[in-house]
Amino acid sequence: MLIASKSKVEIDRLKAQLSQEFEMKDLGEAKKILRMEIKRDRVKGTVWLTQNSVFEENDERKHMANVPYANDVGALMYAMVCTRPDISHAVSMVSRYMHDPGKVHWQAVKWILWYIHGTVDIGLKFQRNDKPSQYSVGYVDSDYAGDLDKRRSTTGYVFTMAGELVSWRSTLQSTVALSTTEAEYMAVTEAFKEAIWLHGLINDLGVSQEHITVLCDSQSAICLAKNSVHHARTKHIDVRFHFVREILNEGDILLEKISTADNPADMIKVISGIKFQHCLDLINIFPQHGA
Repeated sequence: MLIASKSKVEIDRLKAQLSQEFEMKDLGEAKKILRMEIKRDRVKGTVWLTQNSVFEENDERKHMANVPYANDVGALMYAMVCTRPDISHAVSMVSRYMHDPGKVHWQAVKWILWYIHGTVDIGLKFQRNDKPSQYSVGYVDSDYAGDLDKRRSTTGYVFTMAGELVSWRSTLQSTVALSTTEAEYMAVTEAFKEAIWLHGLINDLGVSQEHITVLCDSQSAICLAKNSVHHARTKHIDVRFHFVREILNEGDILLEKISTADNPADMIKVISGIKFQHCLDLINIFPQHGA
């Protein structure tokens, strides 16, 4: 169990209360939890979350070479959801073939593992920021018809709090989009769902924030979300995606334009290595030794 608070008095009070109800052992300042390493620099005001040991040990490597495809992908998914947003799109791709993987899918999984082995010190960095200009911001994008099997599009989004990454996702859309605008609009819908949850979490933490801004690089999708007038080309879009308009009218979530070059959610597409690194730089994902 991790206990966090601005007040040491509150931490001691909670530990004493828990000790009365359960058998507890105080391990001191947290160093590791759920195979994630926690490194804190109080002088610089930083906290790092990494998973250096997960794929680094020789025994682990030998084991991963002999386990079924689903186990390999499951291990990659755990790394992805904890500290490795940089492999979100790749893991999303290989996870689509869990039931009937072929040789090419196995090779793709090996490539991801090789990438992780070469970048084990990449993780999440949280920098102390007492006066952030905007507490939470979201970025969303889509990869139109990127799935070659069913021609469905991919939704991708990332959210930051005080400039540091806290939420990310890359997932295949449930229906086929008939245009890039529709694919982007469906992606915005999923990003709004996450934004609503984050807005509630921020309020529960006692942080005052009037709204969360979601940034999208598709002007046509933004116009569709903000204009409820009937459009012949978009009348077929499922009604559930139009809840975006209702949320916008409430004012808790804002939808604004961002240039493609400045959108870190672009990393959910197949892009060049230079562009991919640029997306990671935008959300402060880099090796710990490079900090």
